[in-house]
Amino acid sequence: MWARAAILSTPASDARCPGCGLVMPRRENLPPGGYYNISRECWSVYTEVLANEYGNAALFGQVHQLTVDAYAAQHAGGPHPDKSVDVHLVGLYLVIEKNVKPTDVPPRLQRMVERTEAWPHFEPPNVDWTINVSDVALAEDHAAKVREWSAAVWQAWAPRHAAIAELALRTEA
Repeated sequence: MWARAAILSTPASDARCPGCGLVMPRRENLPPGGYYNISRECWSVYTEVLANEYGNAALFGQVHQLTVDAYAAQHAGGPHPDKSVDVHLVGLYLVIEKNVKPTDVPPRLQRMVERTEAWPHFEPPNVDWTINVSDVALAEDHAAKVREWSAAVWQAWAPRHAAIAELALRTEA
């Protein structure tokens, strides 16, 4: 309870991410984070995590898809388009529920995009997140932490799992 109260009462010099709740010192001159429901400070940590994965081919193959999908699904809402949220939720579903290799997910998602005209809106879960991208950035075992984080994000969307599974049928050959 104390941690939640601390997050909700952040000083003016801190920035709180509206997607995951990450609180960091506010920094000037950070690049914008696109259309995700984020703070620029959270986006900055995310780009550091991505750089780490891009710099390590084995790590990239193991968890990059989960990293991207977990971040996007955790930062749903605000200006984040339904199509993007849906695609990333299906990515989590394929890896976590169907045991699809992360490197096999992108072509499946592309098939789904080609077959989908209308994208359902899934209201983001109302969650006090206990794990986010900063935990990955600080982890000794990057891959294990990404798996833990992505599982937590996927679990938060549990009320929508059946609808996401139905949408995922469009990924099949």
